[in-house]
Amino acid sequence: MVTADGLQARDLTVRFGAATVVDDVSLDVAPGEVVALVGPSGCGKSTLLRVLAGLEAPASGAVSWAGDDLTRRPPDQRPFGLMFQDHALFPHRTVGENVAFGLRMRGDRRPARQARVAEVLELVGLGGFDDRGIDTLSGGESQRVALARSLAPSPRLLMLDEPLGSLDRTLRDRLAHDLRAVLAASGVAAIHVTHDQEEAYAVADRLVVLRAGRVQRDGPAAEVWRDPGSPFVARFLGHANVLDPAAAGALGLAGGLAGVVVREAALAFSSPAQTAGNGRTWLATVVDVRFRGATSQVTLRVAPAEGRPSVELALHTAAPPAVGATGTLVIDPGEVSPLA
Repeated sequence: MVTADGLQARDLTVRFGAATVVDDVSLDVAPGEVVALVGPSGCGKSTLLRVLAGLEAPASGAVSWAGDDLTRRPPDQRPFGLMFQDHALFPHRTVGENVAFGLRMRGDRRPARQARVAEVLELVGLGGFDDRGIDTLSGGESQRVALARSLAPSPRLLMLDEPLGSLDRTLRDRLAHDLRAVLAASGVAAIHVTHDQEEAYAVADRLVVLRAGRVQRDGPAAEVWRDPGSPFVARFLGHANVLDPAAAGALGLAGGLAGVVVREAALAFSSPAQTAGNGRTWLATVVDVRFRGATSQVTLRVAPAEGRPSVELALHTAAPPAVGATGTLVIDPGEVSPLA
């Protein structure tokens, strides 16, 4: 997305010695938009965030907001907020004092500070916590206080660097949905850095996928999931069925230069073998079943024809067949996307 009103980052490159960590990255974020910056550890996500915040200087490129060049401005002169994974709360200050810190540093008067602190604490679901000590908070409450502190000065862009990374999975899932609601209610634009694709889907409107410092895919979350564009992005986003050109050809699936991604919605397996419906039909054998809680992951081996390689495909089901069972596999070509 290209916008003249929000963040514009152009051709950013960051080098640490001989290593290029961010490589010619351009990024736009519109006012009110929430973007998830995702990718494996070491791909440059946090470094890019630090450049946008003014904590790192790029070797080349520019950062601006609504056309105002910020590239050489220090962090305190940028209209941005930044929240880290460790929350960085002041242990000797109360919740209210932590939230008010940025307001006090910019010189807001006490009545205005108190009103704003009460407002943002209510927004994050901690109304009345003003006088609580930091050491009395749970992990989720600490995360909310850090978020309130970041929102208190009314930044135009909020940058969140793995804000839920230190929490357990159940709490992370719940707070990801809460974070989305808070961002929507505040109306602030945000860049959410995470290596967890499920968290990214829960929080963001848009995904930007990085690999080795370069943008691999940028688009609406549902669109990127459906059409990842490359084997790397497909696998990173959790697609189990990424087929190279030989495997795709063996199943008669038209693909790109790098093969295809077969979304799980494309697959329907029934045992014993029976007449198939729409799509392409193959005889398949169950070669593995892995329990995953509410569902099990079933791996099927398809032997398309003599002289062609066998192909393995995975799907999830609440009623898994036994290993060794054979049946009919139907593949819907409408749920298959080419990869380049």
